[in-house]
Amino acid sequence: MEERTKALLVGVNLNNDPEFETALKELESLAEACDMEVVGVETQNVSQINTGVYVGTGRVEEIKAVVHMLEADVVIFDNTLSPMQLRNLKDIIERPVFDRTHLILQIFSSRARTREAQIQVETARLQYELPRLTGMGEILSRQGGGSGGLSNKGAGEKKLELDKRKIRHRISELKKELREVEKNRETQRKRRLVQGIPQVALVGYTNAGKSTLLNAFIDKYEENEEKKEDRKVMAKNMLFATLDTTVRKIHLPDKREFLLSDTVGFISKLPHNLVEAFHSTLEEVKYANLLLEVVDYSDEHYMEHMEVTRETLKELGANEIPCIHVFNKCDIAKANGREDVPAELPHIGKDCIYMAAGQNIGLEELVQLISERIYEDYVDCTMLIPYTEGALVSYFNENATVKATEYEAEGTKITMSCLLKDLKKYKQYVVL
Repeated sequence: MEERTKALLVGVNLNNDPEFETALKELESLAEACDMEVVGVETQNVSQINTGVYVGTGRVEEIKAVVHMLEADVVIFDNTLSPMQLRNLKDIIERPVFDRTHLILQIFSSRARTREAQIQVETARLQYELPRLTGMGEILSRQGGGSGGLSNKGAGEKKLELDKRKIRHRISELKKELREVEKNRETQRKRRLVQGIPQVALVGYTNAGKSTLLNAFIDKYEENEEKKEDRKVMAKNMLFATLDTTVRKIHLPDKREFLLSDTVGFISKLPHNLVEAFHSTLEEVKYANLLLEVVDYSDEHYMEHMEVTRETLKELGANEIPCIHVFNKCDIAKANGREDVPAELPHIGKDCIYMAAGQNIGLEELVQLISERIYEDYVDCTMLIPYTEGALVSYFNENATVKATEYEAEGTKITMSCLLKDLKKYKQYVVL
């Protein structure tokens, strides 16, 4: 069995940050998601960050001693380090030094499955690495020698410039490829919008249970047993188990249907270049008629997670879309002795539901809430459409929920749920 990489975590509590402990615990989860073994945690309270080594200079030497004592393979810092901080810390500690951003990028790199996700992750990783090449040129230049003239660059500096040029060229290639992929996604999106099927998007903090909820919908409402497993997505108790946006059509018993999309989870301090890189994927959220914000109610920091989700949705321009708060994992919260869990599950409140997707508790009630929101502009009616208006029958088959079709002497009789505006437009065909 291969030995896991041993990691020492370092956290800096700036001005008694109330969220410091939460962020540090999350850093530990990120390290474990990278299959690392956390062997120790070092912390320091500071009033300002040291621009040279992030922590205090004396503290670096102490960290170095702990690293050697615990035989740690790597040291991981709780925030994004500047190129200079990264270089200085590596020189002093004499071990590979990572920061939170590097860790998240590493997880994303290992989990990306579709070509689109792979392009987005590689772009973000290269954008992160580009400024961190700075400084190596001077060292390599001294090693390479040179005549010393101002116009004569050392070998190291030439190597640095060459590496930077390669990275910029690769980023340019990836962005070009991504634009092509985005065109295909946009075509698919437009096709769905033309079909007029309501769109619902699952959003929320990573590991809140979005994929589990999507799978629960498929289990309950997919009639074809053979297709069930193929249509499911990976759902594991880990950060960023899924990166790729998945869209599934959910067929309800009353013949209504909607598209349900599962998006990448959010996290505090998500690197900006990752949000930027995944912008096209996350844009699925902007086109939704309704958002389901899935919240891990068993996590004591669920309020902070909801705030991160709010901020991310605002950044994506999706903060005005109607939303149902799905307080998930209530069974675990109750088992942990939380007193604020409703006595009976599921429990429906104003624009929210308390449920447990993993135990299949509350799914039908959630569907009812969804139907009330996305079908509020729909009305039930029956129309008798003349055979000369065949295009109109096709229109309703595409843009309404047809429950029954009968062929009579005068024309096609359709019992359906259609948009109120369509009912008013074609009221001459309505029959009682």
